[in-house]
Amino acid sequence: AGAGVQHGEMFPLVHADKPNPTRFFQIWLNLPKKSKMAPPAFVMHWAEEVPRVSLSADGRARATVWAGELMGTSAQPPPPDSWASHPQSDIGIWHIELAPGAACTLPAAKGGAATNRAAYFVEGRELRVAGTPVKEPMTLIELNAASEAELVNPHDQAPAEVLVMQGRPIGEPVAQHGPFVMNTQQEIMQAFVDYERTQFGGWPWEAEAVIFPRTKGRFSLLNGVETTPPTKP
Repeated sequence: AGAGVQHGEMFPLVHADKPNPTRFFQIWLNLPKKSKMAPPAFVMHWAEEVPRVSLSADGRARATVWAGELMGTSAQPPPPDSWASHPQSDIGIWHIELAPGAACTLPAAKGGAATNRAAYFVEGRELRVAGTPVKEPMTLIELNAASEAELVNPHDQAPAEVLVMQGRPIGEPVAQHGPFVMNTQQEIMQAFVDYERTQFGGWPWEAEAVIFPRTKGRFSLLNGVETTPPTKP
């Protein structure tokens, strides 16, 4: 978000005759002080273009690489001033799917012990992480990034999903209020003043919660420039 931009995420009503459940992760990545006031930038990673990689010889363990690099597969480029754009940040965000009985081994982080790494058990009946049994989903497991970590789905019927996140700490003070994340409370107060003065570029539509026609399809819009998913060959 850098110096500030208003944004909204809108989800389609796919079915008119039954519920439309959504499932997603909202992950915020902080910026170092030197980049707090960088021009806001946006990169849409369409599902069709997000790389995936097999983590086992039998193909029963697979990962979606949202950020960073895993097993030789790199994510799409982040915005230019993102902490993830710096190789030394060692950022990794991977969504791992394990079929019943599947297993995989995560390599040690390039940053070693200087990198923080955690695994979040999203869904499934049971999981084993680095030899530790995890019985309940929605459980966070801290990992030693300097060592390999084996993920095992011991259940013989239910698949399991794991979100792995890693990165080197920025190492700066954090002050947060609402959507604003700065280094000091004084900077937080200034962020509110800036928003009241500039509205961070404003909102391009009359309504706060915009409803588009079903025929509109997926799109992203920034500074008047609209992008759409890649067309199928």
